[in-house]
Amino acid sequence: MALKLAFIGLSIMMVIVISLIGSRAINKTTQDSGQAKKKKIKLVGYLLLWHLYIFLVSQTGILQSFDFPPRFVLFLILPVFIFTGIFIYKYRNSEWIQAIPSSWLVYYQSFRIFIETLFVFSVAQGILHTNVTIEGYNYDLVFAFTAPIIGLLVYRFKFLSERAIIRWNYLGLIVIASIIFLFTSSIYLPEIYGSDIALMPIEFTTYPYIIVAGFLMPSAVFMHVLSIVQLKNRLA
Repeated sequence: MALKLAFIGLSIMMVIVISLIGSRAINKTTQDSGQAKKKKIKLVGYLLLWHLYIFLVSQTGILQSFDFPPRFVLFLILPVFIFTGIFIYKYRNSEWIQAIPSSWLVYYQSFRIFIETLFVFSVAQGILHTNVTIEGYNYDLVFAFTAPIIGLLVYRFKFLSERAIIRWNYLGLIVIASIIFLFTSSIYLPEIYGSDIALMPIEFTTYPYIIVAGFLMPSAVFMHVLSIVQLKNRLA
């Protein structure tokens, strides 16, 4: 139960952080206080509705299968990735993107330290295989620790330029892509790791663990892409 509460607690914390980031952008670009309030309510509402969707889908049991094609990709990851692409492309030149402090988008990625820590505890509970953690081939924990470091080097000590952040964001996306490969290959290509059976326990497709695929990981992708678009427009 403690592990489940930890995943839910991390999810709640990131909803609050995203809401604060969005509120900052709204406050800086919306003069009318009434309109600003409506936009904030809409932002939080959409986040909560997505979490409700994740919960309801998980309760149907449709995700608890490793039949191909992967259902957690079709019902969770793919819709969020499509939304990210369409949303950021549509608003790529919007004023609100530039209103977000660039450092916030960098420091946001620090939350992945907590995810990867929970992954280690999940192995002990039989929820994950070591392959997809720092004990195996997942080095996201290492990348996550670079978030506060590169944030300080660029925004506090001015040791690096913001162009370094763009390259760092691309690296972060590559790391996430490698993690997605780790998860999917552990399920559908276990022979790569010398096994005849799927190495991913089916329990990880249940709630609240599925929040990682449905919200936490996609939010990291969203912030990486948002940061790239923001900085490219600013430095163009």
